[in-house]
Order: sequence, then structure tokens, then C-alpha cells
Amino acid sequence: MESRSRVLLLTRPLALIAVAAFGLTGCAALKWPWWGRDAAPEDIVLSTEEIEAREAAALPPRVIEPEVERRTIKRPKIDTENFELGAWYGMLGVEDFGTNPAYGLKAAYHITEDFFFEGSIGRTTLGETSFELLNPGADPLNLGDERRLTYYSLSFGYNFLPGEVFIGRNLAMNSAFYVLGGIGSVKFAGDNKFSVNFGAGYRVLPTDWLTLHIDVQDRVFESDVFGTNKLTNNLEARIGVTAFF
Repeated sequence: MESRSRVLLLTRPLALIAVAAFGLTGCAALKWPWWGRDAAPEDIVLSTEEIEAREAAALPPRVIEPEVERRTIKRPKIDTENFELGAWYGMLGVEDFGTNPAYGLKAAYHITEDFFFEGSIGRTTLGETSFELLNPGADPLNLGDERRLTYYSLSFGYNFLPGEVFIGRNLAMNSAFYVLGGIGSVKFAGDNKFSVNFGAGYRVLPTDWLTLHIDVQDRVFESDVFGTNKLTNNLEARIGVTAFF
């Protein structure tokens, strides 16, 4: 009786082990390749053409680069100096005395690319009044040789509309419009008068140091040469040449 119990106790663990082993081998057998499953991805061998096709499909579309002909750009050479000095010549129309040639000097200091100070001195010789033209030899104002008018001004200017002016196809020069206004003094017939000036101009730079100017200004001051004080407007147009240094 004891031997049977021992045999039973020994056979039960062995049976359980056998069943477990069979179950594991059965699960593995279900996954075995020759049971009809597909081959694993790492087992697939691709041809060179297929590999290249897959790589081409994975690449992003190629960007078409335009074939633009490069051209040489000449940078404008502008002098870095801030001082400007030169001379000018023009015409000044003095009220009651006609329009007469005028000439002078001007100097400027450029604070920035947009703002500048300008000092100017000019001189002209006044013509005859309408009364003197109608009465040759008469001199009701007793001016004699004191017909020379000298004026000074200190102005503040602003550059706007910077650009270029083109001459032909291959020549371009830097340019700018500007406005300015200031105060000054007018010396005439032995008397000094306070004056106010304002106007506009156009500047062109043929080279990096040479500048051409065209200015139009109005110089306003009181005149009493006819015995009564009156405010006169005196228009001036001039062209000048200056140099940076």
C-alpha cells in the first residue's frame, strides 16, 4: 500500500512537468516557420533596384535651383567726412531793386545722414528802382555807391527722398532733396537788418567728395529805404559746388 502511494506521488509531478513542457513546445510549434507563417522582415532579401526605389520614395522632392547669372554690383563710395565747404553763384531778387547776380560761400556740418547745419554768406549789387529808371540820373535814396548788399545766414537742414540720378545706362550718382530754414543778418545802406530764410534744394554727388547743389530760398527782412518800414520777400536761386573734407 505504501509503495502504491509513493508511485502516485512520484508520477503526479512528472505528469505535470510533461504537460507544461508539451504546452510550451506546442505554442512554439504554432509559430514555427514551416507551419505556414510569413517570413520575418529581417529574413527578406531585396534586390538593388528595390532598395534604390525605396530610398528614392523616402527622399523629399528636390528643389529646383534657378540658374541666375550673377552681376557685379558697384557699391557707392561716399566720403565719411562730415564737413562741407564750397562756393555758389546765382540770382537774388531784392524787392523794389530788381533781380541781380549774387555770389558767396557756404559751409555745412552734417550731424547725421539726415540733419545738417549750414552757414552761408552772400553779396550782390542792387539795381535801380523804377523811379530811377523813369528819371535817369535821379537818386532819391541818396545811395550813391552804397548799393552793395551783404547777407549772412545760419540754417538747419533736413535731407529727404535720398536716391540716385542716372545718366545713361552705366552712370548713377547719389542724390537727395533737402529743406532748410534759419536766421541771419542783411547789411545794406549802412544798416543791419535781422532776416529769416527758408527754402529747399537738390544735391548730387558725382564723386565721393564732390557735391553739386541747386537751392531756392526766400530771405525775409524789413526795409526802410523809402522812409517806412515794410517786410520784404527776396527770392534767391543759386547753384553751388562743395567738397567734403
